[in-house]
This record gives sequence, structure tokens and C-alpha cells, in this order.
Amino acid sequence: MKKIEAIIRKSKFDEVKKALHKIDVNFFSYWDVTGVGNEKQGHVYRGITYSTSDIQRRYLTIVVSDEFLEKTINTILEAASTGNVGDGKIFVSEVIEAYRIRTKESGQAGIN
Repeated sequence: MKKIEAIIRKSKFDEVKKALHKIDVNFFSYWDVTGVGNEKQGHVYRGITYSTSDIQRRYLTIVVSDEFLEKTINTILEAASTGNVGDGKIFVSEVIEAYRIRTKESGQAGIN
């Protein structure tokens, strides 16, 4: 099993969520987060310069089977991309075990 952690633009969250549901990823957690990015220049809106060093993003955590990893990552990459700086990051790590508390199922059954 793999754990996918994706940091995406808040404005792309609904598209990512719909795309994940379309490929049957129906359970994931998410949080609103603030991070610091590489972009150093500010944006000007109506004559006022706004700092872009503190960036509002949405953080998703998804656990999938090894076979479903590539499909899930490609879905996030497609749905979250704008082609501009600040689209986000995806991190993948190994999950040793998963348990469903209600039924005490473990492994693959614990995440489905």
C-alpha cells in the first residue's frame, strides 16, 4: 500500500475531488494549509502588491493499493494542473499496514 500526500491549489480542489471519485477513490482526508513557496515576487491587483510567500493550499492524504498508485497520481496531476508556478506537489510513501476499526479488517480489506 502507498500513501499519497498532495498539496494543491484550493481553486482546483473540486476538480481533483470529482476526478478521484470518477476513478473510484472515494475516501481521502484533506486540510486547509498555509505554506511557503519558492516564488519571491508579489502579485499586483488594483495597484496593490500582495505577498505570495505565504500560500493557501489544500493538503490531501490518500492511501491506495500498489496497483492503483499510478492511476491515482496521474488523475491528480491532470486535475490539479494549471501549468503555472504554484500548482503543488505530490509525495508518495510506503504504508506498512492499514486497519478498519469497525470490522478489524487489515491490509487491502482495511482500506477498501
